[in-house]
Amino acid sequence: MIPAVKLSPAAFSVTNQRSKSAFVPSVSILNMKKFASCSLRPLYLTRLDDPHTSELKPRRQLLDFRCAASAADDKESKAEVVPASSEVAQKLKISIYFATWWALNVIFNIYNKKVLNAFPYPWLTSTLSLACGSAMMLFSWVTCLVEAPKTDLDFWKALFPVAVAHTIGHVAATVSMSKVAVSFTHIIKSAEPAFSVLVSRFILGESFPMPVYLSLLPIIGGCGLAAATELNFNMIGFMGAMISNLAFVFRNIFSKRGMKGKSVSGMNYYACLSIMSLVILTPFAIAMEGPQMWAAGWQKALADVGPNVLWWIGAQSVFYHLYNQVSYMSLDQISPLTFSIGNTMKRISVIVSSIIIFRTPVRPVNALGAAIAIFGTFLYSQDRLELRVCSI
Repeated sequence: MIPAVKLSPAAFSVTNQRSKSAFVPSVSILNMKKFASCSLRPLYLTRLDDPHTSELKPRRQLLDFRCAASAADDKESKAEVVPASSEVAQKLKISIYFATWWALNVIFNIYNKKVLNAFPYPWLTSTLSLACGSAMMLFSWVTCLVEAPKTDLDFWKALFPVAVAHTIGHVAATVSMSKVAVSFTHIIKSAEPAFSVLVSRFILGESFPMPVYLSLLPIIGGCGLAAATELNFNMIGFMGAMISNLAFVFRNIFSKRGMKGKSVSGMNYYACLSIMSLVILTPFAIAMEGPQMWAAGWQKALADVGPNVLWWIGAQSVFYHLYNQVSYMSLDQISPLTFSIGNTMKRISVIVSSIIIFRTPVRPVNALGAAIAIFGTFLYSQDRLELRVCSI
């Protein structure tokens, strides 16, 4: 494309031959930098005495250039400008995601603990959570409320190890909360970054700078202090939280490696993960507890609590799926490091709210250990963020 050129009548010969070769060099010697600010659209040569441009005033210069845009836009040459309002809207959207994620997680943990206090069968409780989420998403796909993902056999093969790790982590966390306080489980689960670094270092062979390793000291020390001073310490509950940490670390590793390049949204990805985890977990739940134990426990729960236990089971199942679904949707919008920081803040909200609602007795030294562990998790996130920035 060339800019529009208006040529004065003197520039033309008496024969009015527009293709006069004598004037071609005159156009070629122009400094085209003067027209960098012009709209990059197709422009055309126009004579000043042309009837269509008679309203234009003649200028003294021999060649007077004027940017005259045509209707055909050159879309490839347009620079995309993001308005400030869009950036503000994106930040507001992420804030809503985070607030919803934290609120749903707090509600889930409260109802989950109520269910486990009245009906202490964590294998069945975990299965019902996955079954509820799977049913919700299948209904959404069938009714076209959500577009169903396009998957193939390779997708499900890659998802299988992720689902195995997710199932183990989910059941282990539920077993932990059936034995100890919600706050204690989440204090121990805040040590997940330590497991991530250790697995990456000794199994995957990755190395980290010294600040990352140093940030693990307050995490490990804080969790150890909180465990040593826990009033209602239980080894099964403690080991359940530790196994959950390890399983979720492997889940993240398998997800990062196996699902790379798979074009499935966060919502549908977690739905597929829930369905496969449900298939994996169901036979193990029957083998570990079984219908006879469930029937006896159900009768006892109805006698102790009444029909409210049915509402609690339904609520914890629905909110489990919703909070995980929102977290995966958030991961579509933010970086994994921002997600990690948000996950740390989520644990704080769960710990504080559970202590208040269940009136969990907490010693000052126990609270100090929890604070140190959470602060170490925050330092770990910051060190990983600095590492990522420096590597860019």
